[in-house]
Amino acid sequence: MSVAFTKEDSAETAAETMLPEKPIPEGPNLVTANGLALLERQRAEASAAYEAALAVDDINERRRQAANPYRDLRYLNERIRTAQHVPPPQTNDTVAFGSRITIERDDGRTQTYTIVGEDEADPKSGTISFASPLARALMGKEVGDVAVLGEAEVEIVGIR
Repeated sequence: MSVAFTKEDSAETAAETMLPEKPIPEGPNLVTANGLALLERQRAEASAAYEAALAVDDINERRRQAANPYRDLRYLNERIRTAQHVPPPQTNDTVAFGSRITIERDDGRTQTYTIVGEDEADPKSGTISFASPLARALMGKEVGDVAVLGEAEVEIVGIR
């Protein structure tokens, strides 16, 4: 194998491992207790993957395998460092961070969501970010209130 080929391979590998940073959402980093625990679990998993990658003998393969977990560690460390734990709401009178809200849409569909932090949000599993348009429209409202989302309206039918 020629030295030129080795250097070229190393340069290609280095370029592959210079991943762009994961974007940090602007604004406060509000988290529930579950959201903070999720971030910590993800950090532990990324740390384990990074340590495993560092044990690879081939330098180019080590760089490739370490790139994603190292980027994830930087992101997760920053999210944990800036996390602001918000305890569950004291009452269910108004929609707040941590509330579980049931809404009825114009077409009669009923949906239930919990308002959580951005890293914890997964609408398919019933959690939405406090920064989402739906959550922003619902915050501070009470059961029976109507929130406008673009051209649609939703009515709050329950808060837990």
